[in-house]
Amino acid sequence: MRYFKGSGHILRLIEFMDVGTTNGWNRAEVLSAREMVSRISEQFPLEPAEANYRGEVARRYRFRDGQGEIGIIASVTQPFCGDCSRGRVSAQGTFYTCLFASGGHDLRALLRSGQSDDEIRAAVTRIWLERLDAYSELRSQPPVKLGKRPKIEMSYIGG
Repeated sequence: MRYFKGSGHILRLIEFMDVGTTNGWNRAEVLSAREMVSRISEQFPLEPAEANYRGEVARRYRFRDGQGEIGIIASVTQPFCGDCSRGRVSAQGTFYTCLFASGGHDLRALLRSGQSDDEIRAAVTRIWLERLDAYSELRSQPPVKLGKRPKIEMSYIGG
């Protein structure tokens, strides 16, 4: 905080997320956004700031002394699936509609299929509107509902 406060740069903090299967995620090790704000405010008092736009991933907080702001991404303790507008495309052309996806859609084949731009736009729109992934919200459900499924590594889809 000391380094970035007053620098004009906005620091983003993120809760430890269970993306993929190789990061050794354990819910007990998650420092919640609420706890982050509390700890930071002990030395650098914060107040909530309005979102810049609907679907903004980080919740914004400004330093009460006017020396800048921070953002906290809290996908574990404060899921934002309902406002998510972020799809990701892998280097192989697979379209993932969720950072926590276990599968995706082959955009490369769609783009090479000879369809018009309008047909491609309609197909991508349909994929997005019909998506059922809301992993961050489902994470808190009983394991029977969520099920055990592999997740794409964040590094693979460019988190």
